[in-house]
Formats: sequence, structure tokens, C-alpha cells
Amino acid sequence: MTETVSLQDIRDAAHRIAGATHRTPVLRSRTLDALVGARVYLKAENLQRIGAFKFRGAYNAIAKLSPAELARGIAAYSSGNHAQAVALAARELGSTAVILMPADTPAAKLDAVAGYGAEIVTYDRYTENREEIGAKLASDRGLTLIPPYEHPDVMAGQGTAALELLEEVGDLDTLVVPVGGGGLIAGSATAAKGLQPGIRVVGVEPALGDDTKRSLEAGERVSIPVPRTIADGQAASIPGSLTFGVNRRLVDEIVLVSDEEIVDALRFAVDRLKTVLEPSGASGLAALLAGRLDPAPARIGVILSGGNVGAARLAQLLA
Repeated sequence: MTETVSLQDIRDAAHRIAGATHRTPVLRSRTLDALVGARVYLKAENLQRIGAFKFRGAYNAIAKLSPAELARGIAAYSSGNHAQAVALAARELGSTAVILMPADTPAAKLDAVAGYGAEIVTYDRYTENREEIGAKLASDRGLTLIPPYEHPDVMAGQGTAALELLEEVGDLDTLVVPVGGGGLIAGSATAAKGLQPGIRVVGVEPALGDDTKRSLEAGERVSIPVPRTIADGQAASIPGSLTFGVNRRLVDEIVLVSDEEIVDALRFAVDRLKTVLEPSGASGLAALLAGRLDPAPARIGVILSGGNVGAARLAQLLA
């Protein structure tokens, strides 16, 4: 089977996005190490531009478009972070963006997308199909559709987060990655296993949104009702087709965390790491704190995938 994305694609993406994206820091915590019984390296993508890893993939994909495609404009659909990423990347590359977003998207994310100059079209995530609406929107307006994960260039861009982490800290026993549609873990697993074939790649899903875990266990894509979880960035009902093809080959295990465990991780991030995460961005940390990796490996990398949560919402979650 032809690879959807390769280590070379990710290295090429790293060169393409250099200077446009942040090389985010790797956080360390002796308290976390003691709790987990391992050396933990946290890749702080909450400090990436637009507050999440999504800018990597969006910028890489849009930067590869032709001048004519850029002139016509970009379409995308997203619960928030990919929307912000496409809006900003399109603006920086001289294009325009129209973004389809759920009507119940957190206000902080809607405001940010509008602030980057994109047009927002809303839909009901529980009764309408965003892929169908997004494809029609792009077709009707002559726009290039950049989906949030079902795109090789998007996956390659997302994989640069793991590439940077391994370049900075060296070999790891396990890489822990949040899973929504599967683009981040597909790119990350490709980078990690390309650099270090023996590494174990573990995905983390909210317990109320376990579509990838069920799909990997079944050996085929399984659809579930749209999850109602605080981890809105991971509220996928079915894995992507392209991402699932990568993840069934490269991902070793999917573990689940409850919304309550995610809140515990948000609190730990504020109290001990002095950093702000959104619920989806904290799920990997939640898996460590809840003891889902048992026994714990000696050296663990975790991607903190995003920090787009408003102050009022974070206060509500932690109250």
C-alpha cells in the first residue's frame, strides 16, 4: 500500500513552515515525573500560533497551493482550532477563507476566527453533516477545500510537532497523542516511527468519543453518535479514512479518559505547569495522571495539543 504521508513529507513540511510557525517549547515538571514514575516531556502546542498544533498542517497545505488557487480562496470546516489555523494561514499567504463551524462552538474560538478575517458559516453538528456542507460550499464558490485532517499535506504538517520533540529530547519509549479525527496522531506516528522504529505510539480519546479505539479494535472504521464531551476538539463521530489507514498501521494503543480526568489535568496544568490548556489539549496529560500507561515507560513524550479555552469557560470547568 502506498504511504499516505512519509517521514520525508514531514521533513519537507518542517522546512516549508519554518519561520511561519513557532518551534514550541518542551515543558518539564519534577512533580509530574514523580507522580508518573518516568521522565515526561510535554510538547507545548498550546503555545503555537492560534493556540494549537493545527496551524502547522493548515499552513503547510495552503502554502503548497498555486497562485490561482490562493486567489480563489480557501474553504474549511472545523470545531475551532483548524478554523483559526486556516483563517490565519490564508491571510498570511494572501488568500481568503470561508469557514464552516458548529453553532455551539465556544465563543472564544468563533471570535478568534472572525478576528483573523474569515467569513463564518454555521451548522448544527448534531443533525447536519459538515463534510457534505463543506464540499458543497467549496464547489458553489469555487474554493479549495482544506479539511482538518483528511489531507496528506495537513497530516505532514501536524507531524512536525513530533519531529521537533524527538529532535530536541532524543529517543523516547512512548509518545502520547490526543486523537480526534486522527490527523495529529497519523503525522506524529509517521514521524516518530520513521525516526525511531521501536517507539510505542499511544493515542488518547475522551471516553465519550471512542470512535478510533472502537475502529482499531474492529479493523474498520466505526461510527458513533456525535460525542457530547467537554473535549470539543475531539468530538469526532468516525475516524477519517486517510488517517485511519495510517493509524491502523502505526498506532499501538488507544486509551480513554473521562471528562472528570480531563478536568483534573486542566487543574494540574494551571497549578503545577503554570500553563493553560483546553480540554482536548489536556487529554494526553490526563492519561498520564490517571495511570493509563501501566507500567509507565521510562521516557514519555506527550503532545499538549492546544490551549484555546476562554477564561470564563476555564473557570467554569475548574469550579
